[in-house]
Amino acid sequence: MFRFQSPYYFLFLIPLAILVIILEFRRPLASVIYSDVSLLRFVPRTLIQQCALFVTWLFYLGMVFWIAALARPQSGKEEYRIRAEGIAIALCVDRSGSMAAIDFTLNGQRVNRLEAVKKTFHDFVAGNSLLPGRKDDMIGLLAFGGYVDAFCPLTLDHVTLLEMLSQIQLPTPMVDDRGNLLDRRLYEEENMTAIGDALAQAVDRLKDIPSKSKVIILLSDGEQTFGTLTPLEGAETAKAFGIKVYAIGIGTTGEAPYVVTDSFGQQRITVQHVTIDEETLQKIAVLTGGQYFNAQNTHALEQVYAEIDQLEKTTHEGRTYTQYTELFRYPLIMGTVLILLHQILICTRFRRLP
Repeated sequence: MFRFQSPYYFLFLIPLAILVIILEFRRPLASVIYSDVSLLRFVPRTLIQQCALFVTWLFYLGMVFWIAALARPQSGKEEYRIRAEGIAIALCVDRSGSMAAIDFTLNGQRVNRLEAVKKTFHDFVAGNSLLPGRKDDMIGLLAFGGYVDAFCPLTLDHVTLLEMLSQIQLPTPMVDDRGNLLDRRLYEEENMTAIGDALAQAVDRLKDIPSKSKVIILLSDGEQTFGTLTPLEGAETAKAFGIKVYAIGIGTTGEAPYVVTDSFGQQRITVQHVTIDEETLQKIAVLTGGQYFNAQNTHALEQVYAEIDQLEKTTHEGRTYTQYTELFRYPLIMGTVLILLHQILICTRFRRLP
């Protein structure tokens, strides 16, 4: 957008036009008394004589530029400003041993369930062709196995959030130089699932946030095998604070392929039995006013996030504003250059006598 902030300064063009009429069109021309000047009519006009008329108008053109500078030309960029009232979301990601099942695909390659969850949640936050992203929402991140780890507090800094998301890994055994497991008990507990404790810690991070809508997205592929609180006790805590839980069951009950490392350090694929407690996840969702979804593949998981995105909308209020940049310096410089050039020329090559 372009405008003049003080257009009334263009009224100075009126006295300038009057001055031009008086000085250039009505002033008497200089004359020389001579017996006969008819021969001068056939004398050709030189290039300097032809340019003399344009030199005269340099001064007036410079004055026009000065007046335009006084009128304050401005260039503006119009933008649509959004005042957003986001929601608060706590993501609880199951990272127990069962999430190592490689029954999901990404870009045509088999990946484990945890990697599929991380990729689709990344798209949920940052946006893609299917999802618009959640740039106005405060989002926190927790991961749980037998214990709950708070990876990221509720934040609008989604770059840091997604960086922390990438660091969530499956439990890794600690072994000595001979390949013996150092802390078998800790490793076994990390491979368990503490859904109730994860919900309780998510509630603790959401309960004091001044947001009208608070949501927990719970992703798990197993059943409660560890922890202090039961899943329904965690759901009761969420209900008490008005927090909805969207529970997503990853995979199904049955056989699933796993990558295992044998005693010789060779990796091979084996099939193991996995169990998902869909009944409990459904009860958690119903109790808190949320919904339960089952995602058996990457595409289904993306569709789940799309549904949650439609259910939990961010409130927006649109405002149009324009940011202007001052441009007066350009006509001011141009006018000054033209007037100085006029003065130099009329005092040198284009000087007139009388």
